[in-house]
Amino acid sequence: MSRDPDFEQEVRRVSRRSFLWGGLALGGAVGVWQAILRSPRSDGMLAPLRAVNGFNGALWQRMFREGAQAPTFEPSLAGARFNGDIGLRSPLNLADWRLRLEGLPGGERLLTLDDLLALPRTEQTTELMCVEGWSQIMTFAGVRMTDLLDALGSPTIPPFVGMETPDGRYQVALDAASALHPQTLLAYEMNGRPLEPRHGAPLRLAMPVKYGFKQIKRIGRIRFTERPPLDYWHARGYDWFAGL
Repeated sequence: MSRDPDFEQEVRRVSRRSFLWGGLALGGAVGVWQAILRSPRSDGMLAPLRAVNGFNGALWQRMFREGAQAPTFEPSLAGARFNGDIGLRSPLNLADWRLRLEGLPGGERLLTLDDLLALPRTEQTTELMCVEGWSQIMTFAGVRMTDLLDALGSPTIPPFVGMETPDGRYQVALDAASALHPQTLLAYEMNGRPLEPRHGAPLRLAMPVKYGFKQIKRIGRIRFTERPPLDYWHARGYDWFAGL
């Protein structure tokens, strides 16, 4: 079969052009990445990456609807999965544990587990989703944040809520609307049993409208503040809002 010189010339021309454009695109991408690496840091991250992170969080926050609830499941489907022990490594005497509340009218409050057990109990079977890509259906029982605040005579709160472990090594920051969501629980039971230490005993956060890294274990302090409090994973580059 004879070779078509015009066809071969066109193939070579297209190949050279594709190679040229490919090289320019690669060079441009490398240049942009180098510029990003040379940019100043903002709130613990390179400024351009933090800007994208902030845009993503703001988008999810605009999509959040207070009345929209996460799906619920039959308790028979519930299982358990352990992931992460930051804030759980220090010894804790559960008998001495207290929940410290700050920033509400009337000053600081200290609550025992018995104080929480005396409040209305709510149980829900929902899906805990991890930013790593896995999920697990789990049943949590405890006190809804709204029920706790009603009992304390504080149905409205400042714009932000911060929670941290007793040792202060793990912190989570929430917006008030998410904290007041009807599925936000201060949970003391999981799958029909009291929390185990590795799952956050005596009290953890269960809120299926957020990724798992927001659902802090072993809560020791809750602060209600006018400004965003410290958040462990946000300071390390994760989305602040972390909504689902």
